[in-house]
Amino acid sequence: ALRSGLAGLKVLLLNVSRAVTHDVLITFSPTEGPRMLNMTEKGKAGKIQLPREIFRSLSSWTARVVVTVLNIQRLGMFEEVNQMGQVLDNTVVGITVGETSISGLRNPVQLAFTHGQLPRGVTPQCVFWDPSKGQAGGWSSSGCVTQPGDKGTTCSCDHLTFFTLLLNPALDRSTAQALMAVATAGCGVAMAFSIFTIAFCIFLRCRFRTEETLRTNLGLHVNLVGSLLLLNLAFLLNSGLSGGTQPGTCKVLGGFTHYCLLCCFTWMALEGCHLYLLFVKVLGTYIHHYLVKLCLVGWGFPALVVGVAGVIGSYGEYSIQTANHQVIAHLCWITSEHLLVHYITNCGYFGLIFLFNMAVFGVVTQKSCCLQGTGAVQGDRKAWKVALVALGLFCLLGATWALAFLTHGTSSAPMIYIFTILNSLQGIFIFIWLVVLYYPKTKETAGSLSYIIRHDKTITVSQ
Repeated sequence: ALRSGLAGLKVLLLNVSRAVTHDVLITFSPTEGPRMLNMTEKGKAGKIQLPREIFRSLSSWTARVVVTVLNIQRLGMFEEVNQMGQVLDNTVVGITVGETSISGLRNPVQLAFTHGQLPRGVTPQCVFWDPSKGQAGGWSSSGCVTQPGDKGTTCSCDHLTFFTLLLNPALDRSTAQALMAVATAGCGVAMAFSIFTIAFCIFLRCRFRTEETLRTNLGLHVNLVGSLLLLNLAFLLNSGLSGGTQPGTCKVLGGFTHYCLLCCFTWMALEGCHLYLLFVKVLGTYIHHYLVKLCLVGWGFPALVVGVAGVIGSYGEYSIQTANHQVIAHLCWITSEHLLVHYITNCGYFGLIFLFNMAVFGVVTQKSCCLQGTGAVQGDRKAWKVALVALGLFCLLGATWALAFLTHGTSSAPMIYIFTILNSLQGIFIFIWLVVLYYPKTKETAGSLSYIIRHDKTITVSQ
């Protein structure tokens, strides 16, 4: 055996006979590197067990075995784009036997990675480096079985390559069940308040038939709250029916849930566009069938996206698992094989909407503060109502959904709770906001931001 090492790289070279009568045992650690291990030796370092089947299947009598232990942080290697998990001790183990690629082993190669008690909310996963994944390669678990333990994790893989143990953020059973209960209860309450909100907006539209701008604003709110109502309904159907549904039904339900989510995002964007027109461009000219055109975009564009995603087979059963790989719930959603669809249509789409809406919110807030400083806003509109309108707009424009970008990581459980509670209660927030603004003085200009627009642009606008 020959051992060598550089900074971040340690190598063990072995010549193993084809007639070997036992499995080859090798120990390794991030600090000491790989070395031969006796059959009776016990250690606390990691272990590699190469089955003798590998050597008996070779054509040559002697095979060269190369075992490398790499510190990827020092070497700057094996960096996956948008990697969610963390590599254990930044250590990657590479194994090669002979000159040919070895795969499809009946007796798998076993690697035992040692570690202490893992933090709560972390699940280990045995992975190998797949150069064909993505543009620059990535981690894959195909052909590997993970067996977690108290003091370590054993990986059984049917091929030879570069392996590591990936520590992925995950939820434990109690947290996952609590989140499901909170989301279910919140969706039920939000559906009731969404119905109240729609009824209240329809009542105002009927009462003030001559105030076209007010009717347009309320029409936008009705569509946004309607999309939230459908999304909550889709979630409740999903959590109640997906466990025993047929594959075809699950695909339809997954597509319907995705459609409702995209409708919510789209109507949030349209709320931002409408607010931008009121504050910056100002609707001084009449737009024929303005609300109808917004409805075509708000309900039509998501249908087009979902239709394309459905054609390529993106929908099906999606399992939510705990750290022990126990299935908590089955949802009809975008399958794991089509996560790119989720990243583009959900994460990317909402990211663009969020940036635009926050820019609009900044412009509205800045204009409100400037006009307050000049005395344009007086009386009871000066303090609490401006703050209430700003808070309502913040919720109306979907800012609470941005918390989803903070729910990734090993300590994200509190943020997941906040995200679940706030977004399941978004319909309640909008209902309270509208009632306070428009009732009981619905005859007057409702909301200090509308007063600002009217004062600044000499147009009657009710928001």
